[in-house]
Amino acid sequence: MPVGVASGDIIYSMTREASELLQKALSLPDAERAELAGNLIASLDPTIDPDTDAAWQEEIARRQQDIRSGKVKTVPWDEVQHKASTLLHGK
Repeated sequence: MPVGVASGDIIYSMTREASELLQKALSLPDAERAELAGNLIASLDPTIDPDTDAAWQEEIARRQQDIRSGKVKTVPWDEVQHKASTLLHGK
């Protein structure tokens, strides 16, 4: 099971089939899990609002520029997970 995901973290209202699919999905490599997650989220609202999509594209471009210019620094994923866990669980 991937780091940060424990069996107790699984949502209990899932059907058995959904829970089994989740376990299989969690065993995929990171890139495949990300692609799958993106596709699942996109399937929830198949309508595309051109204004919203354009706004997100602008925001993405702005954030990329901020990173490239050194205006902001990235934070390693393990640090983000640790901080989130501390905030959520006080550990």
